[in-house]
Amino acid sequence: MHKAGFVNIVGNPNVGKSTLMNQLVGERISIATFKAQTTRHRIMGIVNDDDCQIVFSDTPGVLKPSYKMQEMMLAFSESALQDADILLYVTDVNENPEKNKDFLDKVGKMDVPVLLLINKIDQTDQKKLGELVELWHRLLPKAEILPISAQNKFGTDILLKRIKELLPDSPPYFDKDQLTDKPAKFFVSEILREKILRYYDKEVPYSVEVVTERFKEDEHHIHISCVIYVERDSQKGIIIGHQGLALKKVSSEARKSLEKFFGKPVYLDTFVKVDKDWRNSQRELQQFGYDPK
Repeated sequence: MHKAGFVNIVGNPNVGKSTLMNQLVGERISIATFKAQTTRHRIMGIVNDDDCQIVFSDTPGVLKPSYKMQEMMLAFSESALQDADILLYVTDVNENPEKNKDFLDKVGKMDVPVLLLINKIDQTDQKKLGELVELWHRLLPKAEILPISAQNKFGTDILLKRIKELLPDSPPYFDKDQLTDKPAKFFVSEILREKILRYYDKEVPYSVEVVTERFKEDEHHIHISCVIYVERDSQKGIIIGHQGLALKKVSSEARKSLEKFFGKPVYLDTFVKVDKDWRNSQRELQQFGYDPK
């Protein structure tokens, strides 16, 4: 009998959800940095065996929205509670378990299996870990608790085995050779945005959106053109940098990662445009793909 199901990953920012996603899928599907709000969309990664298909779904970190974009990010996370066959709620040894209790209450009412993953266990001792397990058991009494270290691949094999055991009987939802539901353009934008998150400080990375306007692939090369949108002229100046050096550096790093991702030479052109207050514009956000429906 073939098994298949949607395994949705939720949790607060900075707990290592994207790193876990990449370990489980075995491909660099979801970008991972040390900054909050790295994942802004719901990203699927598909794992196939002879007798099962696991559709993993990484979602934005759960937070209290302070502008329209964050409201839509939260909607992505809440939508993951509706269609999950198995829910992975990721926390770590550092965060306050009471954080975003409203969302946690919704998780506690779910009828599907919930696996509570305590990540980064390499950063604590056995005593504190035991106390955390007891606390989480009180908060989510129906959840199955698994301590892991996604970065060090500790516990991820046990987790994958448990997921396969819990999958419902079903034919596959996607073609067996499909790795994700997202098009190539999406990952181009994500990889360039990751470099911006790593290279720039303070508010600038969170005011940036990247749109891939051109993706033309032939047998030997890929030609890509991207627009980096910011909210203010001053942010445009920071992104470009003195004599364009900052933008050249970011573009160069993105090109190297894109060549590794796609496995062939990439020609990348980047441009910077100002789109004032795009994070609070319903129309702009929908055009940028922030629509959980």
